[in-house]
Amino acid sequence: MDTTPAIELNALVKVFAKRNQRAIRAVDGLSFQVPKGSIFGLLGPNGAGKTTIIRILTTLLTPSAGEARVMGYDVVQNPLAVRRQICVVLQENAIELHLSVQNSFRVFGRFHGLSRDEIQRRADRVSELFGLSEYLNEKGMDLSGGLKRRVQVAKTFLIDKPVVFLDEATTGMDTFNKRATIQAIKEESLKGRTIVLTTHVLDEAEVLCDSIAIMNHGKLVAQGSVDSVKAYGLRMMSLSMSLATVSPSTLDLIQTYQPIRIDVKNTTLDVTVKDDTAALAILAAVRQQTEVRHFEITTASLEDVFVQLLDKKVSAT
Repeated sequence: MDTTPAIELNALVKVFAKRNQRAIRAVDGLSFQVPKGSIFGLLGPNGAGKTTIIRILTTLLTPSAGEARVMGYDVVQNPLAVRRQICVVLQENAIELHLSVQNSFRVFGRFHGLSRDEIQRRADRVSELFGLSEYLNEKGMDLSGGLKRRVQVAKTFLIDKPVVFLDEATTGMDTFNKRATIQAIKEESLKGRTIVLTTHVLDEAEVLCDSIAIMNHGKLVAQGSVDSVKAYGLRMMSLSMSLATVSPSTLDLIQTYQPIRIDVKNTTLDVTVKDDTAALAILAAVRQQTEVRHFEITTASLEDVFVQLLDKKVSAT
């Protein structure tokens, strides 16, 4: 049985140096592996180094030190073999503006050596999968930003490559487009493809990914399954309350319990706290002050844990 990981990084470093300027260490000694057939999320704020890693793994950048392999092939020593294993969606939209969606699929398929009949068969499949059938005769220039992005993602699944890189794949998509794209990505992963995605949308990663790595300033902050990374937050809880009114005095009251985060949306409060004891104490105190029409206590989201981990990292430096 082949146990070679789809992606393997070992002490990877990338330094950007410009004359008379301070060198930027965009990737700082990263090491991790991605098993074949999994969906892996590379998470972090803007500037964390996510796109730099994708560009190294897709042979667009050369690392300053360390090693990176895709399907067992070293990205520096054997870049052509790496490129034969991958398809990529980068942050920038790359769509033929003057071609229809259907002709864009045809050109892309021919570029990758597919026959006309095979292109048509696959184009029909990805068009249905990504909800693009009604737009096949539309030119790229006439599509919304979200649809352009969806066409770009769909093109990568037109060809059979074992590893797919999606860099901020749902950027610019509305809720409907994003939902369709996420479902399509899930279906493709069931065929055994390894999908590596970068995103700063934590809800998206929580739904999609088998495992994740959180990075900041080029370094790993946490790594593992979604559940194991959420466990970094220990007993963090989320309290959601729908109130009759939300007054400044109510917010002041909640602040006395030192919550990790408070979000206010009209008369709904979402409060993240350290444990269930704090959640229950806040609920009881608020009930003394105003009417609580509905409440719910759940474990904290990946986003809550993400924010706490980054805050701890910043505090430690």
